[in-house]
Amino acid sequence: MTMQMMEMHAKDMPMPGMDMAMMQECIEACSACEQACTMCADSMMGAEMARCAGLCMNTADMCNATMRMMMRPHGMHAESAMAMMQATMVMCTASAEECMMHAEMSEDCRMCAEACRQCAMACQKMMDAMKGMMTAG
Repeated sequence: MTMQMMEMHAKDMPMPGMDMAMMQECIEACSACEQACTMCADSMMGAEMARCAGLCMNTADMCNATMRMMMRPHGMHAESAMAMMQATMVMCTASAEECMMHAEMSEDCRMCAEACRQCAMACQKMMDAMKGMMTAG
């Protein structure tokens, strides 16, 4: 349903011709990462895992904000969107690195690290497409 709604509003976006399927992929990656980080943080609530839990909670919040921004095409501002995606990539990378340190003892951490990596890659792909459109236009 989200993809159908986005396609209806594609003509209103500040960057006409944006690959809506790629944007949907990035939204879905942010959503999956938000969910994985939230569940990982919940499972790591011990004092020795405070850093991991904190990074995961912050990453979940960042993914949610980035995802919601992409779902509002009328308010999209390309430079701001790319800055948010860059920040999301940094948070995802930090969380993935931290979670990988605990992956052998926690399947939650291993899965969270993978979701974070996938989200970072989807954001990078989206940013590259947006940069290409900006330089072409």
